[in-house]
Amino acid sequence: MVFSSHIFLFYFLPLALAASLLVPRRLWLGVLAVFSYAFYGWANPAFMLLMMFSTLVDYVCGLWLAGEARRRLSEGTAGRTVREKLALWISIVTNLSLLGFFKYFNFAAENYKALTQHLGWAAPDFFLEVTLPLGISFYTFQSMSYTIDIYRGEAKAMRSFAGFAAYVSMFPQLVAGPIVRFQTVARQLRRPDRTWSAFARGAACFSLGLGKKVLLANPCGKVADLMFGTDSAGMLESWIGMFAYSFQIYFDFSGYSDMAIGLGLMLGFRFPINFNSPYRAHSITDFWQRWHISLSTWLRDYLYIPLGGSRRGDLRTYANLLTVMFLGGLWHGASWNFVIWGSVHGVLLAVERAMPGRSLWARLPRLLQVSLTFTVVSLAWVLFRAPDLAGAMDYYARLAGLGHGGELAALMGALVWKPLFVATMILAALVVWFGPTTLDWSRHLTAPKAVWSLAVFWGAALMLSVQKFNPFIYFIF
Repeated sequence: MVFSSHIFLFYFLPLALAASLLVPRRLWLGVLAVFSYAFYGWANPAFMLLMMFSTLVDYVCGLWLAGEARRRLSEGTAGRTVREKLALWISIVTNLSLLGFFKYFNFAAENYKALTQHLGWAAPDFFLEVTLPLGISFYTFQSMSYTIDIYRGEAKAMRSFAGFAAYVSMFPQLVAGPIVRFQTVARQLRRPDRTWSAFARGAACFSLGLGKKVLLANPCGKVADLMFGTDSAGMLESWIGMFAYSFQIYFDFSGYSDMAIGLGLMLGFRFPINFNSPYRAHSITDFWQRWHISLSTWLRDYLYIPLGGSRRGDLRTYANLLTVMFLGGLWHGASWNFVIWGSVHGVLLAVERAMPGRSLWARLPRLLQVSLTFTVVSLAWVLFRAPDLAGAMDYYARLAGLGHGGELAALMGALVWKPLFVATMILAALVVWFGPTTLDWSRHLTAPKAVWSLAVFWGAALMLSVQKFNPFIYFIF
């Protein structure tokens, strides 16, 4: 089930909101968990068993860690005990094993088969084809951070299994984030922060997020699909297709995050911001402080800093940046495209860190910095969008003017310049570089803003009736 569907908008969501208002508070988290599991299992009920297993392991490990911490304090023992470390590693290994098997088994098998064929060995026959469960990259990171924070003393274990299951499976942000740390919502899990003003703001955020997805991301995605789906396109149209994908992935993912944050507000939870106008960034470092913030901070706090961060000299810092971005690319997908994409960003981050304060880049006008950063980020997105490495190289060739011409290229160009697509691209650019973030815009909700939000919601809902193209990019991660 996706947010941008009539089943969710007019059946599931009204039932969930009605339950949040009518169900007694002591039963609400259990009911929320039931709704969330129904939402998650809509496509494949078997996925629910996997999430339940991960949840049960981390729930038990959390209680184990809490009990060991109390015993250690009562005995006056210094440092973490072996039992605490064991509980932590059971949680980490379980979550990473689930993620590694379901996300990377097919990738590893394909590469092993290709290697054996290259060496002239008998190609192995892998009979197992693993299906990637929706949202596993998100909920394993979220659940794993719970036990890590308890081990560090930054969070307290939750006694209620229903409450912890609701935290892990919470349907607003389950399959595509933002990644919500336990301490962020711990108090609200025990006592949801429900006010009518928060509900109204949440409805506005949800409406604008839906508008981003349906009215901007989907049409931009059609342009991107036209250009990435052909090997005959002109240089100009190829650049437009690349920028169209940049707009698509931003409005698709930030729109989902806006809807998730809005749903959270309506249900009494405050999720962290996930996007802060990332295409206004003046450097790659600035970009990663604005894009997918919940993942960036997760990788910083649970990987970069434990590796040493920037505390052990320049070379170690550069190595840590490369390692984190390499793994961040691999987290996004089991493909060499994603590995290279993450590595490219890692190299750029390291280069920026190595540049002196008065470098040539620092002396450029801010507008030029933003324009160049957006272009570099968009060029890297080609690796994200192309079906494989060969497809990415072919697209880069077309960007350089080395593509095929002829009548087909002219036809594809004519499709890109349709008035609807041109208008959408212009509107997308205006929103990206001149519009406020959804959270800032909805902070003080006035009557005109409420009317505008309602108009966007119904416009998007009506558009869903005629659109056949409605993917969520980050559902595959």
